Amino acid sequence: TDADAAVQSAQRAFASGAWSGLRPAERERILLRLADLLEAHAEELAQLETLNQGKSIQLARAIEVGGSIEFVRYMAGWATKITGETMEVSIPAPPGARFTAFTRREPIGVAVGIVPWNFPLMIAVWKLVPALAAGCSVVLKPASETPLTALRLAELVQQAGVPPGVVNVVTGPGASVGQALAGHPLVGKVSFTGSTEVGKTVGHAALDNMTRLGLELGGKNPMLVLADADIERAAEGALLGAFLNQGQVCAAASRLYVHRSKFQALTEALAEAIAGMRLGPGLDLNARVNPLVSQRQQQAVCRLLERSRAQGARA
Repeated sequence: TDADAAVQSAQRAFASGAWSGLRPAERERILLRLADLLEAHAEELAQLETLNQGKSIQLARAIEVGGSIEFVRYMAGWATKITGETMEVSIPAPPGARFTAFTRREPIGVAVGIVPWNFPLMIAVWKLVPALAAGCSVVLKPASETPLTALRLAELVQQAGVPPGVVNVVTGPGASVGQALAGHPLVGKVSFTGSTEVGKTVGHAALDNMTRLGLELGGKNPMLVLADADIERAAEGALLGAFLNQGQVCAAASRLYVHRSKFQALTEALAEAIAGMRLGPGLDLNARVNPLVSQRQQQAVCRLLERSRAQGARA
């Protein structure tokens, strides 16, 4: 019911032309105002994200908030730079006729953004602002674990001057709310970031209506350490790749393939560095390892450790 209400709200706002009908320069100006508001509330948003997700406040400040502000300013400029093409076409009849064809890019209507829990603010902005720059209306569905910054973002969107109904946020589980949004007949585009398993169900739901679809799914990313590697630099890279945001990154270095000649040295370097990592809450500036997003995720990691030990790994 909530998902349907949000889509209906977005569709009414789109059809009214209150946003889609604005001159591109007016949309750009409002989005630049949103960037200024994000900057003015930067510390509040960073602390909210750390409480929301558990990540280091330093990561929240630099990436979640700092990166989002830069991205909004960049995408705001695209509002005035969306162009089509004109083409001379070679239709042979009637004899001697010359034809010109042109394309025009128009907003597709209601865009749905389904946001994961690892970078909740930044990825919400990635999905929201390009759609707004193009003149679409938007429904955001944050992850159940991390709704706080999406809700605060929606308040700042209103303050920036985006008309009512253009941006909508629906909280709740993906299995019900996300599915209802992905399969809604009034939705023109679904953008999903999350696990492959859930992405498949979202894709099937969208396919029934031939809804445009973008899926960024999970992976299992290898880091290669070759025979000529500098061990100190390789260890630094592996630590950054594996431990950034507690490894809760779609591009995390979750597997290391190491040349035999470097295996012992790299293992020792990593073990020494990891032993010195301080654990603590996200607001602790000296902590290198912070909480995982939820108890469910913590238990999943513990199960992986147990399985690894059962298969002969040494922890």
